[in-house]
Amino acid sequence: MRFRPATLLPAAFAFACTVCATAPAALAQTAPAQSAPAASKPRTMQEILDASKPSDWRALDPARTLYLDLDAGRVVIELAPAFAPAHVANVRALARGGYWNGLSINRVQDNFVTQWGDPSEDEKARRPLPKGAKAKLPAEFTRSERNIPFTPLPDADGWARQVGFSDGFPVGVDTRDDTAWIAHCYGAVGAGRGNDADSSDGSELYVVIGQSPRQLDRNMSMVGRVVQGMELLSALPRGTGPLGFYERPEQRVAIRSARMASDLKPAERLNLQVLRTDTPLFTELVEARRNRRDDFYKRPAGHIDLCNVPLPVREAPAAAAKPKR
Repeated sequence: MRFRPATLLPAAFAFACTVCATAPAALAQTAPAQSAPAASKPRTMQEILDASKPSDWRALDPARTLYLDLDAGRVVIELAPAFAPAHVANVRALARGGYWNGLSINRVQDNFVTQWGDPSEDEKARRPLPKGAKAKLPAEFTRSERNIPFTPLPDADGWARQVGFSDGFPVGVDTRDDTAWIAHCYGAVGAGRGNDADSSDGSELYVVIGQSPRQLDRNMSMVGRVVQGMELLSALPRGTGPLGFYERPEQRVAIRSARMASDLKPAERLNLQVLRTDTPLFTELVEARRNRRDDFYKRPAGHIDLCNVPLPVREAPAAAAKPKR
């Protein structure tokens, strides 16, 4: 079986503060006392989302949305051609050729990854790639950080010079070597490979289901992220074999189909929207999570990790009814 991962966001955030200066004693004696205006309580995440406008959301592009259908339901994956164009092109070709239909989820390693593809250990017995899919792809661990939309986070990160979001994906950037990459956050989807950097064909995919294994950043070709149905992959029984592989065929989870949303009729697609990550509303949402001020929290953290920033998804609101003439 090829690949077993080793044991294995241009506007900056600005935060206002109020500085109170002590008046000189003489001035204090003559100036009338004035009470400070009551500070408005910051909005909660739910209040922020409730106040969102249609322009704060974007619809998933069917041409870069993959549906992974299991007996338990549908997993929706948003692909990232801006970061791994060759791999995403192969994923599209594999889906359109029905490659994953009838294959299985073969590995669920606790606190790490869920992986699917052809379970055969014998290369000669593996399912052949469909027409249009390439057998060899370049390593796409990083891309140029120039000319990508980027909303930075205000806090330091241990794995990158700077982190933030690019078109909804959590990313790290390093201007010193002109690189940007998708981070291994919960729900990130990558392409399995062997020891050679260019040994992936995109047919074995994995999704992060545990504490973010950021040591894999810039070592794997990342093809996207799960935007809905994550619980269908993270709550599966753990494999008992080495690295979480299922030891018996009956333990594997069957894949009913893997299809591009663009290949389905509009009525068969899920009408989902994801929150844009390049708006003032998203900046406010990040700060609301960075410094929790609801009644339960007694001490705000003043810090947020890249992989702890929520990325809301919703069903698109029904169109307003047309007025009767």
